Amino acid sequence: MRILFCFISILFFLNSKAQFTNLPNFDEKNLKFGYFIGTNTYDYKIIYKENPRYPVTIERGTGLNIGLIGELKINKNLNLSFEPGLYSNNTKIIFNERLFFTNYNDTLWNVKSNNIHLPILIKYNSKRLGNFKPYLQAGVSTSLNLGKIEGSFDRYSIEDLNFADVGFYYELGFGIDFYLRYFKFSPSVRGVFSIKNELPENIPKNPWTGNIDKMFTRAVFINLSFY
Repeated sequence: MRILFCFISILFFLNSKAQFTNLPNFDEKNLKFGYFIGTNTYDYKIIYKENPRYPVTIERGTGLNIGLIGELKINKNLNLSFEPGLYSNNTKIIFNERLFFTNYNDTLWNVKSNNIHLPILIKYNSKRLGNFKPYLQAGVSTSLNLGKIEGSFDRYSIEDLNFADVGFYYELGFGIDFYLRYFKFSPSVRGVFSIKNELPENIPKNPWTGNIDKMFTRAVFINLSFY
């Protein structure tokens, strides 16, 4: 994260000092294509039925994003973009009060996510300032979950336990377009929040999971886009 921040700061400084305007007609195109690569972290907001005796801890993992971009110009300040991608991650759900478990593996679940993420985003652009331009993003998305949950309880089977195959989210983000000599580079940060309960239907009704009422995905995507 520090390396990325330093890199963006250097680009910002160099572009602000540039004597020439790079890609002066780039934004006149009605349709633009690109690709992105980045990183992500996934988390879960857990809502309990009552004050939990055995609260759950989420250990966030860092994963990889890769995908394509199609962007349609609506007017001078608005673009509509479609950014399908593959997002992989490994998040751990840890069950506390471990003395009650007979095996260490019973104290956690590994949520191995491989999501085909399909967002539709509105991009609001500020006025171009030399060779850079800040922007805001907002939109909705769906994802196809190809991952699985690995774990068990000593006396409670979790066969075929998994989150829903399809999720729905809203997204908010911001970024900066850097107009370089031969291409546009656009780093961005987005928050992703699920809008439906993702608690598995067949979750075990034991003291650790039986008190969980709802689970909602929360994620942060950091993408480096190239056009």
